[in-house]
Amino acid sequence: MIHLSNITKQHGSQLLFRDASFQILPGSRNGLVGPNGAGKTSIFRIIMGEEDVDGGEISCAKKTTIGYFSQDVGDMSGRSALEEVMAGSAETVRLAGELKAMEAAMCEPMDDDAMAALLERYGVAQEEFEHRGGYDLDTRAQTVLTGLGIGPDRFNHPVESFSGGWKMRIGLAKILTLKPDVLLLDEPTNHLDVESIIWLEEWLAGEFDGALLMTSHDRDFMNRIVTRIVEVANKTVTTYGGNYDFYERERDIRREQLLASHKRQQDMLAKEEDFIARFAARASHAAQVQSRVKKLEKIERIEIPPEERSVRFEFSEPPRSGDDVVAMDNLGKVWQTPDGVDNSIFSGVSGMIRRQNKIAVVGVNGAGKSTFLKVLAGQTQPTSGSVTIGANVKMGYFSQHAMELLEPRKTVFETVQDVMPMANIGVIRNLLGAFLFQGDAVDKRIENLSGGEKSRVLLATLLAQPVNLLVLDEPTNHLDIRSREILLDALRDFGGTVVLVSHDRHFLRLLVDRVFEIDHGEMRVYEGNYEYYLGKSLAN
Repeated sequence: MIHLSNITKQHGSQLLFRDASFQILPGSRNGLVGPNGAGKTSIFRIIMGEEDVDGGEISCAKKTTIGYFSQDVGDMSGRSALEEVMAGSAETVRLAGELKAMEAAMCEPMDDDAMAALLERYGVAQEEFEHRGGYDLDTRAQTVLTGLGIGPDRFNHPVESFSGGWKMRIGLAKILTLKPDVLLLDEPTNHLDVESIIWLEEWLAGEFDGALLMTSHDRDFMNRIVTRIVEVANKTVTTYGGNYDFYERERDIRREQLLASHKRQQDMLAKEEDFIARFAARASHAAQVQSRVKKLEKIERIEIPPEERSVRFEFSEPPRSGDDVVAMDNLGKVWQTPDGVDNSIFSGVSGMIRRQNKIAVVGVNGAGKSTFLKVLAGQTQPTSGSVTIGANVKMGYFSQHAMELLEPRKTVFETVQDVMPMANIGVIRNLLGAFLFQGDAVDKRIENLSGGEKSRVLLATLLAQPVNLLVLDEPTNHLDIRSREILLDALRDFGGTVVLVSHDRHFLRLLVDRVFEIDHGEMRVYEGNYEYYLGKSLAN
């Protein structure tokens, strides 16, 4: 369907890949992975024709429809949410108009040759219209919007009234409704809650029969969807047949085999070079020496790609809190809408958070999870009831909003140093290394960081402080899989108490031991891990 053959791409002095090849076959499910800056976005843009290659060829089957969802959804204005989604299928809408015009023309008198030509054009247009799913376009647009969390009550709301995260959902709905032959998805789960992610998984598995190439920081999502991994790394592209877990295992096996081959080659080279050095001056061995010199010149040397550094930071034991960390008594919160209507978020919440609990707060989008964390963290006052913080509890709070409070002109190093004034340079650099800031990266200004980098800085500053209660609202947002694993390890080793909201199911499965579910303003407590909660909630 789409073939990339021996492509080479360079950005300035940085070579992304050389002589790289891979295919997107009809109906295939491909995951695109690789470290930041390796060239994943360039692959998408090359396929879309938005970037040229420096060498090689790209071929695409005729009449192939490609849909591309990126993190830049562009400006949206002047339409309702549903109209914006439908606008993404402009060619299908155009074909509908063309078919209608031809149907009207058929009712007019014309000679046999003209009618035959018209019928032929009509047949071609109708086949294309059907291929694009034109007959159920309106129904599909509504189904997709609803699945992504924008229900019928908001179909006709102007797109300008939606926040950035909701606009991303509208942009994603636009591409899915198009139902292209090839679907390119760049981080489609970034702004989705668990319910929307599960819906998207089911839609891709059941409704979409085209080819897929996607990136995602959500390990569970990748594992459930893809059956082939395309890795962009070390200036080349490598394919693996399997899901993300298989890729990780196979990549490690291939690296071990490469290291073994490299060692054997180095031993052989050393032996040959030793022979050449010992007998180079002897006329009796001249032919043998020359033969071996030529042999060495022809050997293709095995190169070991640089290994991603894995730095582990030993966090100091947090001060011990009392056994009862947070007590909630008949807690309730009401927000008032702009037109003065009271909107009850939750009410009657009572319970206890105990020392060293790792608690996930779950619920559908809009259930009040973030509001609940804000009340716990003292960021907003409850409307009713009370929150009592236990003895010797030192709290740290993380939210996406908190990233905006970082001082833009300070460097990464200075930001962390501010919360660790007594630590030496080595300790601070080691901490930053654990959060993937190495070398010159520690001198970057906050204002020049990406969302994921700011998240890592903020998390590093939190974990560097002597806190024993962490309240974390979506700490995995914008973090890639490797960064999530680092945070997961840090929180599992953390000796204090954790209460968090996250839509990363893999993360929750390996971390939490209790689950608080907010459902229609009430809270249910599950005394077990995330798998226990899923089993119980599905049974209810």
